[in-house]
Order: sequence, then C-alpha cells, then structure tokens
Amino acid sequence: MSEFVASAVPLTGGYGGQTYAVSAAGEDAVLKLYVKDPERAAVDAALLQLVRGLLPVPRILDAKREGSPEDPPYVLTERLPGVNLQLFLETADAEDRARVGEQLGELLVRLSGMPFLTFGMFRGGELAVEPFGSGDLDAYFESFDLGFSQEQVAGFRKVLEYAGDVLADGVDRVCLVHSDFNPKNLLVDPATTRITGLIDWEFAHAGSPYTDLGNLFRFCQDPVLAGAVLSVVRGSGLDLGEPLVDLGRAADLWALLELAGRSTEHEIAAAAHELVARMADTGTLAGGRPALDDVH
Repeated sequence: MSEFVASAVPLTGGYGGQTYAVSAAGEDAVLKLYVKDPERAAVDAALLQLVRGLLPVPRILDAKREGSPEDPPYVLTERLPGVNLQLFLETADAEDRARVGEQLGELLVRLSGMPFLTFGMFRGGELAVEPFGSGDLDAYFESFDLGFSQEQVAGFRKVLEYAGDVLADGVDRVCLVHSDFNPKNLLVDPATTRITGLIDWEFAHAGSPYTDLGNLFRFCQDPVLAGAVLSVVRGSGLDLGEPLVDLGRAADLWALLELAGRSTEHEIAAAAHELVARMADTGTLAGGRPALDDVH
C-alpha cells in the first residue's frame, strides 16, 4: 500500500473516523482502515465487487482483507468525483432535486432487486449471512434509557403497535440493504446532477427493502425529492405495497432507536433523540414530519 500513500487527510463519516483521503503520483484515493472491526474489511471488499457495475461504487485499488486492531486490514479505493449530496441539496432548485430523487429511486430499486434468503449481517468474503438475534421491536425499545416520562413511553408504544401493523401488511422479501442510505453517503456531479457515488458500506446487511427508504426519509423535509423517489419505486414493478412512507419509517425504527440511544455523542444522534421524543409525544410514526406523499 505504501506506494499509493504520499499524504493522508482524515475524512468525515465512516466507522470511527477511520477513512482517509490519500494521494500519490497525482492519483486520488480513499483509504479505509478497519481498527474497530477488522473482520469487516473482507465483507466490504466483497460487497464492492458484488455491486460494481450495478451501483456507483468505487473501484478497489488494493486491499488487505485480514488483520488485527494492532495491524489493521484496509481497503483502498479510487476517489469518486462529485460533491456530497447533502451539500448539493442545500442550494438545488426543484428541478434538480426531482432529478436527484429519480436517481435515488433507481438506486433503491436496484438494491431491492438483489435478493438474499435470510435476514442478517454479512460475515467473511463469501458474504455468508449470520441471522439477527431473536427479539422484537418492543423489547428493543425497552432496552434503551431515553429519559422518557410514563406518558411518552405510552405514546411510543402506540407508535410501535402501528409500525408492527404496517410492516405485517408489507412484503417480507430479503434484499441487500446499504443501511446508511442518506445524502451524506452519496456523491453528485453538480454540472450534470448525476449521482456519482454511494459510499460507506460498513453497515450493509441482508434485510428489508423498506430499510433504506426509511433511512433516506428519516429527516427528509422535501416533498419534491421524496415524490420523485416514490414515483420511481412505485413504477418499478417491485410491488412493495403501501403506504410506502410509513413502511419505510417503520422499518427505520430499529436504527433510529439505536441512534437516539447515543444522543450525547454527536449532532445526528441528538436529532434522532428529538425525533423519537416527538413521536412519543404525539403517539404517531410521523412525529411531526411532513407527509411527503399523498397516497395512503
């Protein structure tokens, strides 16, 4: 790897801040070190190989798939062009947001079309699936101390009951889930409004086709972007059922609760806790978020 790395600059995002922009001989690349979870390097490398050509992911330049926290494995990839989609959307007009939304919908359709037989986390370079442990969302909620009053706990239990009913009527198909599918992990070319990258795959697993949709819509306030996403997904022939927005938000509850439970760690986790609290206060899955969709 040393021949690639002439300089290294830490990048935001990634698990534990272990991602760096590196360069050598005029070539830009991204280096991800796996200090906290060495076994994940083989999984991420395999996933990038699996989806390359189907999704906008970087080409692997070099990889060390095995190691230890003291001598960590790594994956070195090309650095994709484009700017962070979150930044792009701050100034994008309605036409550009709709164009981006259509592409996001296409990416979600492609992910949903990559089937697996079992829900679970990937293990090793063969992408074996280790099933998730038993338990339900109610028990998962009870495992967190979110500082809720008795009234808020009762309100959130209404949310959980509704979410369970919604998901029971949805499809139980298992597919590839990126699991961090939101604008901070997407790149776009400002000149062409073309999505150029879907990055940071360290939480990817085999799961529900609604999970990535829910992650994308977690903090979404833009009905133009959301409407374009939903139009493409509905027109894809996947037949994921309705109401799609609520199905996504229900599937996102696992990740949302986990994030809310770490509210003191960073700004996004604090925002997740605020959202969960609003859901508890109102007893609704929306928790004050916009409808995003006129189809019910």
